[in-house]
Amino acid sequence: MENSPSLKGYLDENGKFDRFPGKRQKKAQALMLQALAAHFEPGRQYTEKEVNEILNVHHSFNDPATLRRMMFGSKLLNRTLDGRSYWLTTV
Repeated sequence: MENSPSLKGYLDENGKFDRFPGKRQKKAQALMLQALAAHFEPGRQYTEKEVNEILNVHHSFNDPATLRRMMFGSKLLNRTLDGRSYWLTTV
């Protein structure tokens, strides 16, 4: 999905997302979040630190917290109430 034509403008020379699509770019935002979610294993639980580490491997604009919150808000990731454990949601 990172090779999607609508996401190419958001990738740097290393294939990492170099910026987040603007507020009006809802489709690109959703595609980027889905592309990032593809790097998580179904059925596995992750700590917040592990989620940040995975996100940091795939983006270079240094904002894993916003990406993590948006993935949770988009129901791509779920978490415990205390935020200590995250997992990929199943649809």
